[in-house]
Amino acid sequence: MKERNKTLERALTGLDGLGKLIMILIMAFPFFWMISASFQTLQETIAVPPTLIPGQLNLDNFIEVFKTIDVWQYLGNSIIVCVCVVVLQYLIIVPAAYSLSKFSFRAKPVLFALVMLGQMIPMQITFLPIYFMFSKAGLMDTYVALIIPFISNPFGIFLLRQYFMQVPTEVIEAAKLDNASEIKVMFRIMMPMAKSALITIGLLSFISNWNNYFWPLIMTSKDAFRTLPIGIALLKDADSLQRWNVIMAGNLLLVLPMLVLYIFASKKIRNAFVYSGIK
Repeated sequence: MKERNKTLERALTGLDGLGKLIMILIMAFPFFWMISASFQTLQETIAVPPTLIPGQLNLDNFIEVFKTIDVWQYLGNSIIVCVCVVVLQYLIIVPAAYSLSKFSFRAKPVLFALVMLGQMIPMQITFLPIYFMFSKAGLMDTYVALIIPFISNPFGIFLLRQYFMQVPTEVIEAAKLDNASEIKVMFRIMMPMAKSALITIGLLSFISNWNNYFWPLIMTSKDAFRTLPIGIALLKDADSLQRWNVIMAGNLLLVLPMLVLYIFASKKIRNAFVYSGIK
């Protein structure tokens, strides 16, 4: 009986490992194909059966990307928008999370409910009224239109609040006995203790805005303000629908910075969710 149980347990473990391996392959294959196709020639990308490994590393695809679009212009716009959004989010979510975790006032339950409601409402619902507001205010084709709608982050407030609630009140009281103001407590005690959460919020926000295509597309009509995803989309025009090697090279340029950031910050992200009790 024990041997049967051990055999069954080994079989289940093997099936579990096989299922995980299949899921990893399914999720990793698009990235593998993108990297492989970005170094292939046009003939290799349209070959049947498909070419999984390029015959040689072809860097001409990346040169063609820089010739076709102004990569540096789009890249600079993306960096400006993403950095401004992250910085302004910190200026809003840190005081909001601190007040919701360590202060008691009548409107606190209502304000926290509004924060949770903000996570439940899809952002797409708000696009139309925001578009009309910015259009009437004459803010089309500006960085303001790309930054302001995203500086509020309900998830960031919630996650940071979970962190701040786990900081002992005695630590704050001890700091106040040393004549520390609320601002000093917030920035010198609370924020360093919530470093993992802050890095996670910043990274997720940066990635979300870096990959944002729809909003910059409808809010801008000039290349001077358009971001990198729109520039990469221009690689697929009427004359180059079949240049998948060039398109994939552009996509690799778009995705590579985010992959590098995630690799270096993945441990912080895991720690943030484990420490805050979020599963």
